[in-house]
Amino acid sequence: MRILVATAVPVERDAVARAFADPVPDVDVLAVGVGPALAAASTATALTRAALAGAPYGLVVSAGIGGGFLPHAPVGSLVVADEITAADLGAETADGFVPVTELGFGAVTHRPPEALVRAAVAATGARAGAVLTVSTVTGTAARASSLRERHPTALAEAMEGFGVAEAAGAHGVPVLEIRAVSNPVGPRDRAAWRIGDALTALTEGFGKLTPVLESWKHHDD
Repeated sequence: MRILVATAVPVERDAVARAFADPVPDVDVLAVGVGPALAAASTATALTRAALAGAPYGLVVSAGIGGGFLPHAPVGSLVVADEITAADLGAETADGFVPVTELGFGAVTHRPPEALVRAAVAATGARAGAVLTVSTVTGTAARASSLRERHPTALAEAMEGFGVAEAAGAHGVPVLEIRAVSNPVGPRDRAAWRIGDALTALTEGFGKLTPVLESWKHHDD
């Protein structure tokens, strides 16, 4: 089984790659772009090419840094998604936000395999919770509070997970998402961001995750 790790940007890709002292056979790390649309398109292209080449991927991992909801996911911590949810896919109404599913079409959530989530959490020491995918990064306390109210188990937000999961789902491939927290979700305070620390945490997390990925490559479910 081959595994695709999809990050948004090259610096995240390189942080993941540094976790592997030697290249891990059958694990490819690809920067798929920023935002759910480009991430979905790039991931789908990679999955299609692999399938046409007769070497399909059996797991896709969306990985990178992201914002964490305090106090549950502090800067420098790791989060593994037990659900990957598009938090702003829907409609604004007089009664508040309505997700696209309540409008009668589409999907807003993908759920990674429970056994894989448990194994990843045990190996890395990460917390498991919802990781929200947004097209506009949260920049106010009011929006952060609103997101947590709508998604009480949310630990982090990022911009690619749902897109990656949509592509994986279209190919019938399971998905996992892991995020290292670089900043709190809420008012934008660049001075409080710790991107370097988050990238280090991402590298260390993938170092611990490697045995889980190796085991999953032999998973036959």
